[in-house]
Amino acid sequence: MFQNFLPNYLIGLREGLEAALVVGILVAYLVKTGNRDRLTPIWGGVGAAVAMSLAFGAALTFTAASMSFEAQEAFGGTLSIVAVGFVTWMVFWMRRAARFLKAELHGKLDAALAMGTGALVLTAFLAVGREGLETALFLWSAISSTGGSTAGPILGAALGLGTAVLLGYLLYRRAVTLNLSRFFTWTGVGLVVVAAGVLAYGVHDLQEAAILPGLHNLAFDVRAQVPASSWYGTLLKGVFNFSPAMTWLELATWTAYLVPVLYLFLRPSQPAPAPAAAVGQPEAVPVRAEATPRPGGARG
Repeated sequence: MFQNFLPNYLIGLREGLEAALVVGILVAYLVKTGNRDRLTPIWGGVGAAVAMSLAFGAALTFTAASMSFEAQEAFGGTLSIVAVGFVTWMVFWMRRAARFLKAELHGKLDAALAMGTGALVLTAFLAVGREGLETALFLWSAISSTGGSTAGPILGAALGLGTAVLLGYLLYRRAVTLNLSRFFTWTGVGLVVVAAGVLAYGVHDLQEAAILPGLHNLAFDVRAQVPASSWYGTLLKGVFNFSPAMTWLELATWTAYLVPVLYLFLRPSQPAPAPAAAVGQPEAVPVRAEATPRPGGARG
């Protein structure tokens, strides 16, 4: 039941906290600038983004269920590769640009306030909707890769999202402090490891669909030593998406993704240039991730 519980908890926690921090920034800025009466459109946009993300996940599930076996494998494999691409882009984008996210969102809110209620709804919808769609796609791909009961993965994702909402609220209320830079670095490493497993499983799906060759060319087969039903087999599958029988193409894909992506993600980064200030406006001041988060503090 609890196969893949931990990776999906991590996905829900990481992605959910990003969305919660975005909402916190929007809400805190409106409250601070005396626009508390404009919060309703913000919550409307957030609700619409959540509903869209849930509908997207349901559409993926029902679409796959109506296909033949080969079509399901091709569909699942393709979406797994797309999901890994989105998640990889997201963790690197966060690493470069998150320091200036607060200033960017404040600028968008100022413009939305001047344009009216519809612009506020759209600002919140777009800010949260991107995170929601990425989360729905990656969770669907990760859950599909379990090949068994979905109860554990769904429970893990739900608890991760619930933890993220709670942390976001506590950060907003300044009830807790969190080194966001370190948090997102380590959870980013975890997501890269999960993504490598999802990518390898996506390649396996495409081999099952006869789109890629080498389905029966196994690099290793330790199913006798690591039964899938054993506690350690479940643990390896749940944490690392380890398969006791991998083809050479799966193994090559897993290695070719994990090694360079981890290296590039963990190497010291060059400071990101501050966004250009608008004419007549002061230059945005970057928010240090190490500082104690203020209401709606920036993501690190």
